[in-house]
Amino acid sequence: MAEPSSSASSPRQIRVASVPAGHVYVQHCSASEPDGVRRLKDPRPNGAPSTSQRWWPPVMLEPEWIAAHHRDFDVFHLHFGFDAQSPAQLAALVKTLRRHGKPLVYTVHDLRNPHQRDPSAHDAALDVVVPAADGLITLTPGAARTISDRWGRTATVLPHPHVIELPRIARPRPERAHFRVGVHAKSVRPNMSVSPVVRVLAETVAGLPEAELQVNIHRDVTDPASANHAPQLVRELRELADQDGVTLVVHDYFDDEQLWDYLTSLDLSVLPYVFGTHSGWLEACHDLGTAVAAPDCGFYAQQRPCHTYGHTQDGGLDGESLHKAVLAAFEEGRAPRATPRHRTRERSHIAAAHRALYTEVLQ
Repeated sequence: MAEPSSSASSPRQIRVASVPAGHVYVQHCSASEPDGVRRLKDPRPNGAPSTSQRWWPPVMLEPEWIAAHHRDFDVFHLHFGFDAQSPAQLAALVKTLRRHGKPLVYTVHDLRNPHQRDPSAHDAALDVVVPAADGLITLTPGAARTISDRWGRTATVLPHPHVIELPRIARPRPERAHFRVGVHAKSVRPNMSVSPVVRVLAETVAGLPEAELQVNIHRDVTDPASANHAPQLVRELRELADQDGVTLVVHDYFDDEQLWDYLTSLDLSVLPYVFGTHSGWLEACHDLGTAVAAPDCGFYAQQRPCHTYGHTQDGGLDGESLHKAVLAAFEEGRAPRATPRHRTRERSHIAAAHRALYTEVLQ
């Protein structure tokens, strides 16, 4: 294995090629203060303007980039962004890293890709990357057990770091008279089943005092020229929005501040997923003090405190459990919320654990 650069007067600096380096998860896996780990910036994809923050498609996944830049980093750390890579391309990446003596660390965020209805492509990718990795990380004990069962590998379990910046986490939540439940269907990813969830929520909210349901979708879902156009869903949501207490909001993609404002405006955010593993949305809600009702597919309930209801690709929706989850959130009032102090300590722990793993795979 390659040795990281060192200095006689300071700890050895470990240079990490993270894919992608610009994602908030990856940024918050580093300590807020210098800790001897330096992550390379994302190379700009071909065609992206010089001012762009876009990291996809990741240039670092190209064997040619590894061959040209292997002297610039000590450890290669894969997170996201390999959806379009074939097993053969991933095998070529692994082979090139091996040729240049660069250890591979992989954080298993997704055992099931939320953007792919058919799991076979992601399974094939994992069958290349997980056995080849010199070190593995994941976010929950349940995911670690699955990794052990499927591949006989041990993954270090580390919590998801904060998503929201600390000053915003410290900001008080606004007082509201109404209890607002929200479902954000975004651009209707393949892992979402929206209409059944919204129908149950509309009935539940109608039976609660001072309660309302807000359903959000991106504008492209309503646009006939868009690949995400879902006319049947739009018709169903507009019909439901005619009921008292139900509002449909169609809008363009939120930027970060708009998204944080939206989440803060909710008392309960319901995730309408039928498959998945972990959730950055759940972390953002925890940072902001918004309760979450998450499906029992994946390992959301192990990630952060949340209400759980039955919803899977094979079994469909357990409407009664969703009804009970909403009632529980209504009765409990304020949800458990992260604090800046806890998130700061947690981030320091996560950063130290990453450095320890990098040091281990470099030996």
